[in-house]
Amino acid sequence: MPVPGTGDGQAQNVPEDGAVQVAVVGAGRMGRGIAIAFAAVGSTVTLVDAKPRDAAGLATLRAAALAEIAADLAFLVDLGLIDPSGAGAALARVAFAGRDEARDALGSAAIVFEGVPETIAAKRDAFAFICAHAGPDCIIASTTSTIDPDELAPLITGPERFLNAHWLNPAYLMPLVELAPASGTAAPVVERLKQVLQAAGKVPIVCRNAPGYIVPRIQALAMNEAARIVEEGIASAEDVDLAVRTGFGLRFAVLGLLEFIDWGGGDILYHASHFLSDKIDAGRFAAPQVVARNMEGNRRGLRDGEGFYDYRGMDTDSYRAQRLGDFVALLRLRGLVPPFASGAAVT
Repeated sequence: MPVPGTGDGQAQNVPEDGAVQVAVVGAGRMGRGIAIAFAAVGSTVTLVDAKPRDAAGLATLRAAALAEIAADLAFLVDLGLIDPSGAGAALARVAFAGRDEARDALGSAAIVFEGVPETIAAKRDAFAFICAHAGPDCIIASTTSTIDPDELAPLITGPERFLNAHWLNPAYLMPLVELAPASGTAAPVVERLKQVLQAAGKVPIVCRNAPGYIVPRIQALAMNEAARIVEEGIASAEDVDLAVRTGFGLRFAVLGLLEFIDWGGGDILYHASHFLSDKIDAGRFAAPQVVARNMEGNRRGLRDGEGFYDYRGMDTDSYRAQRLGDFVALLRLRGLVPPFASGAAVT
C-alpha cells in the first residue's frame, strides 16, 4: 500500500478535450448537483425527468430545477469559485428533458447517471427507460448509497457497462465519488468513468460492492454515537457538534482514519477499544482482528515503520512536518490557532 498523501487519488486538471455528453435521470437535488459538476467544467448535460407528468407539472419541475441550478451557480460566483461568464456558460450547457423529450439526450450520452429514489421499483423503471434509449456503449451508473450494485445490474441491458457512483452532497462541491462495480462490470468501464470524474475535478475511489460503501458506513456509526451521547445526557447537542468541528473533524480532514491509527499507534486504539467495550458496549466498541494482528506483528504504525501503511525507507520527519503544516493551515483558515506569539499569560 502506498504511503498516504503522495499523489494517489488526487484530482487532475480538466483537459481541453475532456468534455463529455452526460445525462442524469432524476431531477432532484443529487441530479441537479451532478449537472452543475459537469456543466461547470465544459460538458453538456441533460437533466431528465423520467416520470410521466402532464404539461403543467413538467413545466413547474423544469422551472424549479433550472432555477435551483442557477442559484447554486450564483452562489459559486459569490464565493469567487467561478466568474459570472463561466456561470452563465455552465447554465447554458444544462438542458432539461421530460420523459417524452429524453430519447435524443439519452441516445447521444456517453454516460448516464441514475438518481431516482432509493427503491428497487423506482430503479427498475428508471433503468428500463434508460436502456430503451441509451446507446450500447453508454456507461450507466447508479448513484445509490444503499443498494448493492449486483441487485441492480440485472436490470441493465449490457450489465458489463454498469456500476455504482456514489456522490456526496453537495455534488458540485464534494470531491469524493465512491465507485462500486458490480460483479460483472468490465474493468475498462470503471477506468473510463474514473478518468471522466478526474477530468471534472473529482476524486474517484473504487471499493467493493458492500452495503454502505465507505463514507456512509463510517458516518452512520459516528452520527449514531453522537446521538447516543446526547440521549444519555453526557453532553448537549451544541457541545457534541463543537467537539466534532474543533477536534474530530479537524484532525480527520488532514489525516485519514487509518493513517491516524498509524500516527498515534495501533496499540492505543487496541487498549481504548477494550476499555470502551468493557464499560459501554462490547459489540459497538470491539476492535477488529486486523488491529490485534498488527499489534502481534509489531506493526503498530509510524514508530514501527509499518501499520496500515508502509513507512519503511521514507523520510518520516518530512512526512510529519507536511501533515502538521496542513493541520496548521486548516487551523488558520478556521481562526483556531492558539495564541502562541501573544506573550500574554493565560489567566
